[in-house]
Amino acid sequence: MNRIILVGGGKLVYFLSRQFIAKGISVTIISDNREDSRYLARQLQATVVFGDGSDPQILEETEATLSDAVLAVTPRDQDNLVICQIAALQFKVPRVLALVNDPDNEEIFRKLGVTAFSTTNIIASLIEQKTGFDEIVGLLPMGGGKVTVAEVTLSDKSVVCGRALREISMPDNSLVAFILRNGTPLVPRGSTIILAGDRILLVALPENYGAVLRTFTGDE
Repeated sequence: MNRIILVGGGKLVYFLSRQFIAKGISVTIISDNREDSRYLARQLQATVVFGDGSDPQILEETEATLSDAVLAVTPRDQDNLVICQIAALQFKVPRVLALVNDPDNEEIFRKLGVTAFSTTNIIASLIEQKTGFDEIVGLLPMGGGKVTVAEVTLSDKSVVCGRALREISMPDNSLVAFILRNGTPLVPRGSTIILAGDRILLVALPENYGAVLRTFTGDE
């Protein structure tokens, strides 16, 4: 990725821009706040445009057609959706990403063809991992957040230890894809016995991953 447009302002855009610039990516910022635009222009080696990022003319002026990605992170979900739709449909930007301030809108954005992320859901997931699932060593959303892959190391307190995989009641749309046992990789079958210390790769839809994790990390 060589060129990105960020729409929004404040500290989030400042720190995102700084990281992209440090990686050699050309950054253009569109902000509808005049003071914020001036501040960002002074602080960053980026092109800063004062205007409404949901206005096609503004996107055209920033040469959106030449951009590799557009990231909309305004505090208004509707604006973020419109910005990404215009960028993708009118200017053929290959990658668009929208911030969802209300996590209830995340699925709506995806159904409308816009990849979205919710800081609320991300933080909640991290807290859940840290406080409730200490055995989880990795959690990765894939396919635009439509699939979640988690790596879990089983403790001897897990209720599934000693059971065959076919005996474990798992939620729909979930599976055990892989087991690493004492450094030896295993592709599990229904007859595979789950043991303490196994590192298990779990695959599930986002709405089911919490239940899947509880199945394998819960105790009696």
